[in-house]
Amino acid sequence: MRRLDGRDGGGQPLRTALALSLVTGEPFEMTNVRGNRSTPGLKAQHVACVSVAAAVSNAEVEGGDVGSSRLRFSPGDLRTDPVEAAVGTAGSATLVCETVLPAAVALDDPLSLAVTGGTDVRWSPPADYLRYVKRPLCSAFGVDFGVSVPRRGFYPAGGGALSLRIEPAEPTPLALSRRADPDELRVYSVASESLADAAVADRQVEGVRDALAEAGVELPVHAAVSSVESDSPGSVVVVVARGGEDERDGDGSGSLVAGFDAYGERGTPAEAVGSRAAASFLDWFGGDAPVDRHMADQLLVWVALAGGRVRIPAVTDHVRTNLDVIRAFGYDVTLRAGDDSDGDGGAGSGAVVESDGGR
Repeated sequence: MRRLDGRDGGGQPLRTALALSLVTGEPFEMTNVRGNRSTPGLKAQHVACVSVAAAVSNAEVEGGDVGSSRLRFSPGDLRTDPVEAAVGTAGSATLVCETVLPAAVALDDPLSLAVTGGTDVRWSPPADYLRYVKRPLCSAFGVDFGVSVPRRGFYPAGGGALSLRIEPAEPTPLALSRRADPDELRVYSVASESLADAAVADRQVEGVRDALAEAGVELPVHAAVSSVESDSPGSVVVVVARGGEDERDGDGSGSLVAGFDAYGERGTPAEAVGSRAAASFLDWFGGDAPVDRHMADQLLVWVALAGGRVRIPAVTDHVRTNLDVIRAFGYDVTLRAGDDSDGDGGAGSGAVVESDGGR
C-alpha cells in the first residue's frame, strides 16, 4: 500500500496516483486530499476521476465521496468493456480522460470511455487542447487515442459529452530536449450559438491576430471557427503552435506541438480573450522549452513510464507535487532546474526531467 499525503497539491497528485495505480496494480491511500485548498477534500470532478478509475480496474474504494479528505484505492484487473461517467454540472470531463489515459500501457485491448460534464471549463484543458495538442504529441511517442466531442459543455451547467478510445500502447522514450521553430499557428475558436450574433468566436481570433501583430510575430495563422449548441453560453480559444515535423535529427528536436488557451468570461471582450491566449504563446515563445507549461505537468507520468528526457518551461508547484507522487510509486525521475547541458540554456531554459523508465 502506497501512503501519500495530498496536502500540498490540488487534483493533479490524486489523478497521477490513480493513473499509476491502474498501471502498476498497486493500491494507495491518500490523506489530506487537497488539504491546502480553500475547500479541501474531493470535489465532484475528483469523485468522477476516482469512479472511472475504479470502474476501469474493478477497484475497491474507501472515502470516494464529495468532501472526503482520505481515499483508499485498491485496483483489480483492468477491464476493456465501455465505461460511462457523469461528472455532474461543469466538472471537467477532460481531466477524467487524463486520469485514465496512462492505463494504455497496461491494456490488452482498446478501452472506450464516454464522459458527460464540462468539456471546456476553467482550470482544466479544453477539449480542443486534448484533440489538437495532447493527441498528436502522445502519438509521437507511441500512445494513440481517439477523441470526439459530440456536445460542448461550459460553466455552470456543463451538459457536454466527450468520448475517448484508448489503444494499448508500448511507448518509446520521450525525446523533447530542444524546441523546433514553429511553422504555423492554428487557432480553434468556439462559442455557443447564443453568442453568434455578437460574433464572439470570430472576434477571439481577431484578438489572437492583433496580439501577434503587436508583438511583431509573423507566422501563418489558420483559424477554425465554430458555433455550437450548449446548455450554458460560453466560449474558448486554443492556439496551437506546430512545426518541424520533418526535421527530427536525433537530438531531441523536431516535431513541435504546443497549446495555449483562454476561456470567455462575462464582461470580458472576446478580443481580450484571444489576446490572453496569444500572450501565453508569446511567453512560451520567448523560451526554449518544446512543450507548454500545462503539458509539462501532464508529461511527467509518461517520462516515468516510458523514460526519456523533456525540457519544461518552469518548475512549478504542480511539477514538484506531481513528481512527489510519481517517486512515491517507486519511479526514478530526475529533475534538474535550469539545466543547460544542451547548449544555449539561460534564464529561459526552465528545467529538464528525465528517467530511464524504471523503478
